[in-house]
Amino acid sequence: MRDAIEIFSLFVLPTFIIFLPLYGLFKRVPVYEQFVVGAREGFTTAVNIIPYLVAILFAMAMFSASGAMDMLTDLLRPAMQAIGIPAEILPMALIRPLTGSGSQGVLLDMVQRYGANSFFVHIAGTIYASTETTFYVLAVYFGAVNIKKTRHALPAGLIADAAGVILAVWLVRWLVH
Repeated sequence: MRDAIEIFSLFVLPTFIIFLPLYGLFKRVPVYEQFVVGAREGFTTAVNIIPYLVAILFAMAMFSASGAMDMLTDLLRPAMQAIGIPAEILPMALIRPLTGSGSQGVLLDMVQRYGANSFFVHIAGTIYASTETTFYVLAVYFGAVNIKKTRHALPAGLIADAAGVILAVWLVRWLVH
């Protein structure tokens, strides 16, 4: 199973890189021109979201530097172990819904602490790849288009993140151990 997944993963990105422009040409879409329009809109959006991004990164830096993350991890350790989730991945599970760069920092810290091939790093990497920065998306993208009431977006995003964490633990245990 692991070999099949590795072989499949080698072909996914090249297939999309080749398929999408060819599909656009088949549908008679001016692919390059549409790419340039999208890049221009992306740049405008990036400039609009800078204040939201700075606020989130500042809040995350303060949370980590204050020691609150360590206290929260120690507080939740018994409950995490009771449900079969290693407490060592708790910082990644908590930071990932908030910020992508913060969760990348947590992942790099875990690589330095436990080693690149450790069980905890495999789980954290899977969480990083399979969950979303829910609060970041709500704050930045909803803020960029002035959506004030997110309704069900927050609960749905957090449920999806929790499912991603649980499935990451299960999948890594199944494939690695």
